[in-house]
Amino acid sequence: MLGDFCCFRSRSSGKDAGVSDRDPVLLVSGIGGSMLHSKWKKFGFQTRVWVRLLLADREFKKKLWSVYNPRTGYTESLDDGTEIVVPEDDYGLYAIDILDPSAIVKCLHLTEVYHFHDMIDMLIGCGYKKGTTLFGYGYDFRQSNRIEKLKDGFKEKLETAYKAASGRKVNIISHSMGGLLVMCFISLHNDVFSKYVNKWICIACPFQGAPGCINDSLLTGLQFVEGIESYFFVSRWTMHQLLVECPSIYEMLPNPDFKWKKQPEIQVWRNQSEDGENSTKLESYGPTESVILFEEALRHNKLNYQGKTVALPFNFSILKWASGTRQILNNAQLPKGVSFYNIYGTSFDTPFDVCYGSETSPIEDLSEVCHTVPQYSYVDGDDSVPVESAKADGFSATERVGVAASHRELLRNKTVFQLIKKWLGVELSTDQLKTAKVMDAILQ
Repeated sequence: MLGDFCCFRSRSSGKDAGVSDRDPVLLVSGIGGSMLHSKWKKFGFQTRVWVRLLLADREFKKKLWSVYNPRTGYTESLDDGTEIVVPEDDYGLYAIDILDPSAIVKCLHLTEVYHFHDMIDMLIGCGYKKGTTLFGYGYDFRQSNRIEKLKDGFKEKLETAYKAASGRKVNIISHSMGGLLVMCFISLHNDVFSKYVNKWICIACPFQGAPGCINDSLLTGLQFVEGIESYFFVSRWTMHQLLVECPSIYEMLPNPDFKWKKQPEIQVWRNQSEDGENSTKLESYGPTESVILFEEALRHNKLNYQGKTVALPFNFSILKWASGTRQILNNAQLPKGVSFYNIYGTSFDTPFDVCYGSETSPIEDLSEVCHTVPQYSYVDGDDSVPVESAKADGFSATERVGVAASHRELLRNKTVFQLIKKWLGVELSTDQLKTAKVMDAILQ
């Protein structure tokens, strides 16, 4: 109820703005960037399970823990009485706006869960109108980027935006893994994409994977928020138990077919005994060899759910599916007539290689890796996606621009907003930012 008071400024819907000269915009979120609700199958009652900062860990374990079904290709919740849904309110924008829209979050303005909020405000300020020229696409990010439900939902959003704008083609703005979803759609439904899309602005996409972050996510989990907020949020271990069963995570493993400047590695300091003498050895696993490590490190992984033990080892069924997805991504070709723009983050230490144990504290058994604090080697990027991966889209880009900002900060960065306005053609002033055509540019 407190959310109705004036802790936060009201938002205009853009109803009074002229929109006849605007092509519609569809915002597409990435992993963790969509609100998820748990819906009771019997009564239809819904509760928000992602994102929430109050009782987050408890609700996550009860409603969101899942296992992969190789027969259907879907990750399915352990709670048989509920299903996970994405709210469609506000033309799809609600689910990707403020991921926890509770009163306290809005009053404190916790930017960690403010997702597309600032960009939506910016676009409304430029004359875009919700439901006519501005739409959002949130989705169940646990699933594969090429699963039927996600593809059908994306196609429906394109058609809705196209018709609402009286047949004007859609401009897509995607963030992070949302770019892989779009890329899968292009590869599998090139003609549909060509029919409905004019421009695609891609932000912080892990085109060739996010080596350090994803390798470690499969082994030890993911900390979504840092600092004091993390004490009220989902724990790293709780998140890990979900990610091991998520096709989307496997689809962001480093591409073994990509010609990296240096192949990403997982390193483990191992204790060895030979002829009664102990020694330590640094073992290295590349993108292909890492599968051996994943299998061994996760062989004992399990969780307890409602008094039952559920085994969650490394999932080879998901790996096989993800390998098929990688081939689909590798084969994607941008349709003629569609303009592509790529914004990637720079100037932040970004995990690349990840190391477990040390020369003085080696790992005895590989299963210990999952309980070990990792050490990273870093490359330039946005703190999650390396520049090398984010730039390697494989398309003929109209512009490809590096912006000094972190992964999530790119969604509220002023330079990014200026670039988007320029590319959408809604701000053409003499002091407009200038970037080199096709050539890469770095903007501070």
